[in-house]
Amino acid sequence: MNRTQLRGLWHLRKAGEKPREERMPRHVAIIMDGNGRWAKKHRLNVSRGHRQGTETLREIIRHTDDLGIEALSLYAFSTENWNRPAEEVAALMQLILDFFASEIDELDEKNVRILILGDKSALPEQQRAVLQEAEERTGKNTGLRLNIAINYGGRAELARAAAEIAALARDGKLKPEEVSEQTVADHLYTRGQPDVDLLIRTSGEMRLSNFLLYQNAYAEFIFPEVLWPDFTVAEYDRCLAAFGRRDRRYGGR
Repeated sequence: MNRTQLRGLWHLRKAGEKPREERMPRHVAIIMDGNGRWAKKHRLNVSRGHRQGTETLREIIRHTDDLGIEALSLYAFSTENWNRPAEEVAALMQLILDFFASEIDELDEKNVRILILGDKSALPEQQRAVLQEAEERTGKNTGLRLNIAINYGGRAELARAAAEIAALARDGKLKPEEVSEQTVADHLYTRGQPDVDLLIRTSGEMRLSNFLLYQNAYAEFIFPEVLWPDFTVAEYDRCLAAFGRRDRRYGGR
C-alpha cells in the first residue's frame, strides 16, 4: 500500500468525512513527556521509563513516515535536562547510542533524513560521533525530515540565529534594514522546513518548555493526558484527526 492510499484510509476512518489531504499537518512536533511518571506508576527505575518511551518513539516515527508527513520534530533532551540526577542523564545518553544502533539502517532505507537540533559540541564524544554519523549518512535522503532535539533550547537557538545575523551585518553582507522574519528563519536549525503545524505534548502538561519557540508561532496545540510510553498510534491518529477539524485563521477571520 502506498502513501496516498494510507492517507486516504486515515481520513476514511473518520466517519462521514471525505479524504482531504490538505487536512494533514506538514510538520508535527512532539514533547515526549511522562517517562518518569510512567516508571513511578509501574514501580520501576526512571531509566526503564525512558527505555519504554523509546519503544513508543519507534512506532510514532514509522507511522508518521507512512502517512507522508513532511517533518517530525522530537524533544529528546533539553539544555535544562543536564540538571537531572547523574544516573538518569547517563541512561539518556546510553539511549541515544542504543536508538541509533538499532534504528539507523531502517531509517536510512526508508529515505528518512535525520537532523539534530541543538548544540552537539557539549555532548560526550561517543554520542556526538553517533549523531554526526546519522546526519551525514542520511543527509541526501528526501523523505521524512526527522528532527531530534538534543541539548536543545529554543532561546539558545534564537540567540544563535541573532549572532549569525549580527556577524553578517558586521561583515557588510547584510544591512540591518534587510533583516526580516525569513532572515531569522533561515538561521534556525530547521531552516528550509515548514513551520510547525501541530504541537503535541503528552502527559497533560500545558507548556512549551523552551521548544521551537519561533517555529511554533501558529501551531495548533494538543495536550493528551496519556503518558508518553502509553501513547499509541491510535492516540496519535486522534490528535491528527483533531488537528484536521481545527479552523486555522492565522490572525484573520
